[in-house]
Amino acid sequence: MVGRLIVSFDVSLQDTNDAALEYAATGAADGIGFVFTATVPLVGVDVDDCRDPEAGEPLESALSIIEQLDSFTEVSPSGTGYHVLLEGDLPDGRNRHGSIEMYDQARFFTVTADHVDGTPTSINERQDALEAVHEEFVAEDDTTNDINSTTGDRRDDSGQSQTLELEDEELLEKARSAGNGDKFDRLWRGNTSGYDSQSEADMALCCLLAFWTGGNRLQMDRLFRQSGLIRGKWDDVHHADGSTYGEKTLERAIAATDDFYEPTTPTVETSVDTAAETDTDTAWTLKGGIAEPGSVGGDRVYLEEKNDLLEARIDELEQIVADQRDQIEQLTAERRQLRSIVEQQESDLEGDH
Repeated sequence: MVGRLIVSFDVSLQDTNDAALEYAATGAADGIGFVFTATVPLVGVDVDDCRDPEAGEPLESALSIIEQLDSFTEVSPSGTGYHVLLEGDLPDGRNRHGSIEMYDQARFFTVTADHVDGTPTSINERQDALEAVHEEFVAEDDTTNDINSTTGDRRDDSGQSQTLELEDEELLEKARSAGNGDKFDRLWRGNTSGYDSQSEADMALCCLLAFWTGGNRLQMDRLFRQSGLIRGKWDDVHHADGSTYGEKTLERAIAATDDFYEPTTPTVETSVDTAAETDTDTAWTLKGGIAEPGSVGGDRVYLEEKNDLLEARIDELEQIVADQRDQIEQLTAERRQLRSIVEQQESDLEGDH
């Protein structure tokens, strides 16, 4: 069977890379690649949609990045972008913006070895240049974020709707005190009782984190790593596209979450005539069956009802998983039965001879 060969090689040695390329050329593998880990000081910069495959020339913005980084550069598998490999430490903050992505761990890079003429053939230490490119092209810029005035959601560079972020400790406190707080706390502490596998428990916790973070993948990942469910499998590459088990779990949890928590700012009543009335309670209304936030009572009911919706959605997803598991067991049983029939037929044929 042809499979993907993942090769880890010392940046100071070319022999291992050449051997991997020779092996792939025999047809024994689809190609070669590299997995970034925390123990190897390598950074991969992926610049997409910036190269004309026919002309083979980069756009001006990509050319600027390639020249600044001044390290080994290859054409990406699609032919429409570039990979730059260098030594350094990836700066804090987000690691992607638009068509530019930067990775230093838990990421699989397909290596084409289609070297770009005029760039170094070695992987160089380029910390200052990395920081400069990150600051110019990737780092967070509050002035460019689009805030939806209706929902209070922040839309990031990928177009994903993100709720204005809660600090980690505040988020955990709210999650534990919510209507399904006991369930959250059990999962957070690593208790998988009630789930047939830890993977199902991982998914359940990630769905809860998706709700509370507004689908903020970086915060979800950061929080999950603090939970009792974290294990080495989280950073293992499990998928053909090079994504890890953790990355795919977060992606599926966000896609499965229809509703997100929306932090609210209490309305302060300034009228002298109504000040006494608003000291103890404030009226709230219903919109689409959900209590509108904006007061102490409204926020509480609003949050409880949204939590009920989320829990119902999680229960629905768990039932889907259970049904799929039953189907798998049924198909496995049918496969065993067919295999037994085939083996019996083969035995009968041998007896005839």
